[in-house]
Amino acid sequence: MQLQQLVYFLAVADTLHFTRAAERVHVAQPSLSQQIKALERELGANLFSRARGNIALTDAGEALLPLARRIIADTETATQEVQELVHLRRGRVRLGATPSLATGLLPDVLRDFHGRYPGIRLVVEEGGSRDLVRELASGSLDLALIVLPLQSHDPALDATPLLHEDLVVVTAADAPPPSAGPIGVAELRDRPLVMFRSGYDLRELTVAACRAAGFEPRFAIEGGEMDAVLGFVEAGLGPAVVPSMVAGRRPRLRTTPFEAPGLQRTVALAHRKDAEPPRAARELRRVLLEHVPT
Repeated sequence: MQLQQLVYFLAVADTLHFTRAAERVHVAQPSLSQQIKALERELGANLFSRARGNIALTDAGEALLPLARRIIADTETATQEVQELVHLRRGRVRLGATPSLATGLLPDVLRDFHGRYPGIRLVVEEGGSRDLVRELASGSLDLALIVLPLQSHDPALDATPLLHEDLVVVTAADAPPPSAGPIGVAELRDRPLVMFRSGYDLRELTVAACRAAGFEPRFAIEGGEMDAVLGFVEAGLGPAVVPSMVAGRRPRLRTTPFEAPGLQRTVALAHRKDAEPPRAARELRRVLLEHVPT
């Protein structure tokens, strides 16, 4: 099995068209078809069905697809690692982060890293923790900032807790404060919340805290990402539960802490257990640790 055959296989799997696949990888269509057939002979199974000109993955093709993507991703990582050995003057780091962490923690970290290594290209992927874990497992990310605990355990994942971040209640700065002092979760019972979209880590954490306090939260509006939620709160549509790191960056918000013991989340830095991150990613990890509050 040759790497180039896997590249051709992925091109056909993505386009479901041999001619367009050949154009994508800059090879003549007959050559691509011959390599796909050679790969099928070696594997002992057809990877594509070709009924009446319609191309579709077979069961064998479906099984090979994630493995091929991971092999190619690992090959690209190996090439990148060698290139980065020249004083980190060039290279790439693919970093995943939940939207709240991308807004609150990352700007200062990435500014510092870029100042030290301007030749390293930074690619930031925002998403929920579960989505980021899948991206790590597939080899599409080098590192990811995620929120623990994860909903599902991935034995191939190494997640190192970085910090415990307080969650707070934010309201519009020009609105009356929600409480004379720290607020209890139970006090949110009669306050319709501005709520994040389904699948958002903060949504799940907030709903779980409300249920633990004995009530089902009501929503004034739901479905937003971090910037949208903060904007809705600033407009006076209702309170929201957000990380303190994010709340402190918005002067039009009033921040109210929770009563002791408070409400917290654990932020972790994750990577694949079976593959050491490339050198540039390891350096980004070091810079990130410098910025973690102690």
